[in-house]
Amino acid sequence: MPSSYLRLAALLVCAVAAGAACEQGDPAEREEPRGVAATDAPRPIQGVTAPDFDGGAALALVERQVGFGPRVAGMPGHAAQLRWMTDWLRERADTLLLQDFTHTSAAGARLRMTNLFARFRPEQSERILLVAHWDTRSIAEHDADPERRDEPIPGANDGGSGTAVLLQLADLLAAAPPPIGVDILLVDGEDYAPNEMYLGARHFAANPPVPAYRPRYGVLVDMIGDADPVYPVEGNSARYAPDVIRRVYALAHELGYGAHFPLVQGPSITDDHVALNEAGIPTIDIIDFDFGPANALWHTHQDDLGAVSVRGLEAVGTVLTELVYRGG
Repeated sequence: MPSSYLRLAALLVCAVAAGAACEQGDPAEREEPRGVAATDAPRPIQGVTAPDFDGGAALALVERQVGFGPRVAGMPGHAAQLRWMTDWLRERADTLLLQDFTHTSAAGARLRMTNLFARFRPEQSERILLVAHWDTRSIAEHDADPERRDEPIPGANDGGSGTAVLLQLADLLAAAPPPIGVDILLVDGEDYAPNEMYLGARHFAANPPVPAYRPRYGVLVDMIGDADPVYPVEGNSARYAPDVIRRVYALAHELGYGAHFPLVQGPSITDDHVALNEAGIPTIDIIDFDFGPANALWHTHQDDLGAVSVRGLEAVGTVLTELVYRGG
């Protein structure tokens, strides 16, 4: 067994041990937990070939989103992107449900927000859920220019990248129906303001649009378009959904994306997947929370098209596409 899988085994054992601290140590000195191996990757289904994911097309979808301006509830860019995404998904998905909800901001503004829930092969009972947030931050609190910190960010990476990958995947799912049911959830209100976050995911978790909704698992993609993409194993994902981590990361390594999906412990991040896990949907977060040196581009005006590359979009998109067409 490759030593990388042993390191992942050690990581997952520690991650689920009631929050106990864990040092990685030398993998060769650790006992190999059963069931963690390269064979954790789902096998191809005979007669089913995954289509090629086009990272360049996904990058064009990032550019389209940034062209709308900030996608903050109540702003013109938010309404324009919602119309565009609705048309895109309505043309491709078997069914599309729009989940409207309202949020009263800390400043007293009453804001309309919308989740989009696109279903492919809704008749299938075996399903997986793919998630991204489509909104952008209403302020740039970490920007180097104090005069611009109260302005909304472009959100090319934080918001635009995950949405682009899932919209491009929707294009593939429409052209080549998958062997399992797939749901794409684009949530609003993930990044509105400090202490006003994860609003759409929480609303979806509390108000599922489909009765007794229980997909096999979920995968959240967030901030995946960095020019130097690296997605370590996120701590809450390993704690809530270690089996999904093993499956996805083993597949990424099999496909040659091991450098982007290192089998090392990353930080525990509160994100949309936490609400889904608490609602009983085991969900992992593929996230690169090192956006620029020391995360210096996060929530700044430098989160623009110049900070996004095709590399991460193609790596994550290819892994998700293979995952879907291998039956999850």
